[in-house]
Amino acid sequence: MAQTTDQTAPNGTDQAPSQSGAWKFIILAIVLLGLALAGLIYWLHARHFATSTDAEIDGPTHVIAPRIAGSVQAVLVHQNEHVQRGQALVRLDPASEQTALAQAQAQAREAAAQIALRRADLLGARAQVEVASADLIKAKQDFARYAQVNPQAVTRADRDNATAAERAATARLDAAKAQVTSAQAALQAAQASAQAALVAVQNARLQLGYTVIRAPASGYIANRTVRRGNIVAPGAGLMALVGDRMWVTANFKETQLGRIHPGQHARITIDAVPGPSFRARVASIQHGTGSVFSLLPAENATGNYVKIVQRVPVRLTFDDPRMNKYLIAPGMSVEVAIRISGK
Repeated sequence: MAQTTDQTAPNGTDQAPSQSGAWKFIILAIVLLGLALAGLIYWLHARHFATSTDAEIDGPTHVIAPRIAGSVQAVLVHQNEHVQRGQALVRLDPASEQTALAQAQAQAREAAAQIALRRADLLGARAQVEVASADLIKAKQDFARYAQVNPQAVTRADRDNATAAERAATARLDAAKAQVTSAQAALQAAQASAQAALVAVQNARLQLGYTVIRAPASGYIANRTVRRGNIVAPGAGLMALVGDRMWVTANFKETQLGRIHPGQHARITIDAVPGPSFRARVASIQHGTGSVFSLLPAENATGNYVKIVQRVPVRLTFDDPRMNKYLIAPGMSVEVAIRISGK
């Protein structure tokens, strides 16, 4: 019996390692099969999307700058404050512009008075034409009567006087007509001066309006550097305004563009907002790669040409009302997945 027991013990010891190795092999096969299945499922899903991690949030950024030189009287907004379009941001000292406006208005009133004076002169000149016309008619009538009378009944002096009176009346009429022409020219000059004065008033009002710098769009104030009392020059940046409207600029490989077109649905994942993804649509595709518009475009005619897959910017617009719930700003990194097939 002891001999039999010694023979069976080694047999049991040999079977245990073999069974353990079999289980390990089965587990490894299951894991590999699971990984393969997961990879297949991922591939089947991913083939319906064109993805890019080279993407960021974009938006309109306005540089707020004065149009005229002046002293800053008041800064009406704070850093990171939200403003509405047309809201006053900075007020410059308006004293010089108000003086210029008052002077322009005074010149406009003077020009209007000159118009009234020139119109009166024109009316007087036209009245003189009427008087000269009447005198000429009378002189012609007198000359005609002397011409019909028997030459023996009138003296030569009377005839000469009638002829001279007719010529003088004609000359006075011509002079009166010339005066009318001159008065009309003076009136036109006065009207032109009045028009120029009105333009000067409008320009002075425009310059006065420039003393209040307003927001060109709704958005948030950023990079505010202006302070009360600063002397600013035209075009000098005072602050920036980041508009409320935002979109995504994603750079896709040129080999992906064949299946991307405007109107396709997309999913946006924002690094600053972990968890949710946002709906978007392809708005447009840039006609040109990013390298074309770089500061130093690549020169491929040098002989050292290496083919590199170029990237093309694609613009996507958000189509998700949840955007307003999160702090999202231009420059933030995002990941884009555009559905190119399937539903």
